[in-house]
Amino acid sequence: MVAKDNFGALKIAHSIEKAIGSVQKCVKCKSLSEHELCDVCSDEEREKDTICIVSSSKDILVIEESGFYHGLYFVFESIESDDALRLLEMAREGEVKEIIFAFPPSIQNDALIFFLEEKLKILDVTFSKIAQGVPTGVNLENVDAMSLSRALESRVKI
Repeated sequence: MVAKDNFGALKIAHSIEKAIGSVQKCVKCKSLSEHELCDVCSDEEREKDTICIVSSSKDILVIEESGFYHGLYFVFESIESDDALRLLEMAREGEVKEIIFAFPPSIQNDALIFFLEEKLKILDVTFSKIAQGVPTGVNLENVDAMSLSRALESRVKI
């Protein structure tokens, strides 16, 4: 019976390895995808006038589960990378009217929002951030759908 369990474990390990090998970053929003463009960026039904900036692909999944937001996303990972330039290009090529910052509240994220506003102020867009319904220091993946929906719905202009 041990040999059968070992074979099953090897099959699972191989499947996980294969799945990880097929995952890449979307060329547009940097979310995880099995294709060059993720499902959100390739969806013609998405609202193209808003970009929601998040810090990880997991945040996109959490927001999508809420069912409230139907726009585009951008995963901002680092100010040391070319993320700000890529975000600017994404906003320029579309019909973007609003950029939503969906970062958990913190002093560091407030500084990041200020940095991004400075980089993107040449655009004719409105900046907003999710409301304070998300507790300070908590990652979006740990927030219930109702609180996240209210935070997105009650976002404030900045």
